[in-house]
Amino acid sequence: MQISIKLDSNCDQSLQNQIFESIREQILSGQLKSGMLMPSTRILNEQLGVSRNTIILAYDRLIAEGYLYSQKTVGTFVNPNLPEDSLMLVDKKSRKTVKRLKDNEKARLKRYPVAFQGRNQALFNPHRDKLNIDFWVGRPDPQSFPISTWRQLTLKKLSHSGPSMTEYHDPAGIYELRKAIADHLRPARGISCNPEQIIIVNGIQEALNVVSRIFIKQGTPVVMECPCYQGAAYVLESYGAELHPVPVDDDGLDVNQLPDKKTALAYVTPSHQYPLGATLPLERRIRLLEWARSTGAYIIEDDYDSDFRHQGSPLTAVAGQDKHGYVIYMGTFSKSIGAALRMGYLVLPEELVDTARTAKALMDNGHAWLDQSVMMEFITSGAYLKHLRCIRRTYLNRRNCLIQELKNNFSDVKLSGLEGGMHLVWHLPESLPEATKVQQIAQDAGIGIYSLPAAAAYDFGKKGYKERTILFGYSSTTEEQIRDGISRLKLAL
Repeated sequence: MQISIKLDSNCDQSLQNQIFESIREQILSGQLKSGMLMPSTRILNEQLGVSRNTIILAYDRLIAEGYLYSQKTVGTFVNPNLPEDSLMLVDKKSRKTVKRLKDNEKARLKRYPVAFQGRNQALFNPHRDKLNIDFWVGRPDPQSFPISTWRQLTLKKLSHSGPSMTEYHDPAGIYELRKAIADHLRPARGISCNPEQIIIVNGIQEALNVVSRIFIKQGTPVVMECPCYQGAAYVLESYGAELHPVPVDDDGLDVNQLPDKKTALAYVTPSHQYPLGATLPLERRIRLLEWARSTGAYIIEDDYDSDFRHQGSPLTAVAGQDKHGYVIYMGTFSKSIGAALRMGYLVLPEELVDTARTAKALMDNGHAWLDQSVMMEFITSGAYLKHLRCIRRTYLNRRNCLIQELKNNFSDVKLSGLEGGMHLVWHLPESLPEATKVQQIAQDAGIGIYSLPAAAAYDFGKKGYKERTILFGYSSTTEEQIRDGISRLKLAL
């Protein structure tokens, strides 16, 4: 490799000093990274056209002063522990020793402050690699991804892509995919919409960002289920929303406690309330829509895992019952196919479409064409429905196995969220410790189970759900793992 060094024969400094200073400055500025292999003295001799002995002396000085270090027969490297990092000075007033600020740290103190304020959500368990069995929430079965079909469709699309891979496309998404989604939602969720009302997004999180960008400024009132999905609360909060918790009970959102005042948005998960799992009954859905009309609020319906219904027929989505354009519907393929696809969609009231499309364009100019095109073929070919039928049976069997094992191994088992979805909730009996302690005991035994905060849930009300609630995801664990995991959990507790 070569590094940039400019030498000036007319300079008062010797060539050796010029080489030393140039390399030192590049190390301190970060241009030459910690641990980076330096070019040999022979390569620099050929590059700079100066005596090799001059370069050797410059390298020796850099090594002596701690900027480089040498490994015999291997090479010379940038030192990760620079002398500037260990320079100390004494504060004359406090007589305390403090670390000297580097030049770039001093510059940072003068810079304009960062405007963004937000909290990071719990997307994964950092201890997951230490677990033998993991009941993580909302993760599809890794063996269920339709790899063969996906590969065939990808190759097909690539072979007929023409200019599609090199052009910008509609930021709202390719029309064919939006039409396929509209055709799917009509029978599946009872939503009658046209393709123009749909915007393709990078999952639910981007959908929330688009909606927040349209509506929220500092102090905007937003109603949230409590407890709720952490990712939604944190996004809305980061834009300045003032969150108003409305408690949930065994039937989901308690519509009797909705605020009787003007509100911008209400975020709900009616099909399978996250995290507690209730399905909002029809009567409450109608009252929620009536409340939206009376307050002028838009309802954000997050339908994250409605593809999986285990008991009875699924209720029509709130968006399907909305006749006056008060519902913003959010769907995702993260739960039915895989989160790594980063693909979801918004279904918007017609008056919001142009604004949302502009917001999406300003964010990223639209989703990747190839992914959209493959997804469109996956849906229209019938492969998506076939895939759903297969994993629905698998998840139902795993749910039943988990319910049975909990009842076999523990007395006084109270569960919720059984009607659908990919997880269920265990309301801990008083004979067991609080949820965070139970989670830690299980983790020490190699079992991943999750309290509300650890499962990307946010409890900011006064009901105290988080102290006595454990979530079990069952979609990515086999029945054998479920039986083994619950047996080991009992032993650990």
